[in-house]
Amino acid sequence: MINPILQSPNVPLAADSNAVVNYRRDPQNYVTQLFGEQLPTIANGFFNVYLSKGTVVQPHWHTNVTEMVIVITGEITASVFNPFTRERITYYLKPGQVCVFPKGWFHWFIAETDDVYVLTIFDQPTPDIVFGADFLAATPPEVAHRAYCLDEEAYAKAVASIKNDAILGPPIGCDSAVLDQSTKGKTAAMPLSTKTTAMPE
Repeated sequence: MINPILQSPNVPLAADSNAVVNYRRDPQNYVTQLFGEQLPTIANGFFNVYLSKGTVVQPHWHTNVTEMVIVITGEITASVFNPFTRERITYYLKPGQVCVFPKGWFHWFIAETDDVYVLTIFDQPTPDIVFGADFLAATPPEVAHRAYCLDEEAYAKAVASIKNDAILGPPIGCDSAVLDQSTKGKTAAMPLSTKTTAMPE
């Protein structure tokens, strides 16, 4: 079946992926996009993601798409939670290297260098995104206490400062020196097991 858009005498076959800014944290950290709304003939969609060292694309998952991450410049650490093995899988990626986040799998990535440019391609024209920030902020303190025995007051205080629209973190104003000191020499909390997969040189 032929796409009716392709039969148009003015069929759009080109667009500028820099024209629409999806999110801007600061001049070094921002996301631009090209999706079906901008280019109706596109069968997929993508983000251009620009990051400086230490910036994270906040944990999230997609309900309708699989995502392929391609590193163009810089280096990143990409992590994804496998719901079947209950492992967090982590990849250290350099230019030209790729990883895939299957549909519905929780994931994030962190810039390990300055001047990171990552292309994230989806297998549908427009992705649905569920952010970890939304999930945390929407969980009532009493539910967090009942489910995980977390202190209600401490939980409420911890999530109160979450900015749900902050796709790239940490938020402006977060003291990175304190942040770096708090994580120095520690292993992040993990699911039942974790593995790091080395990419071939």
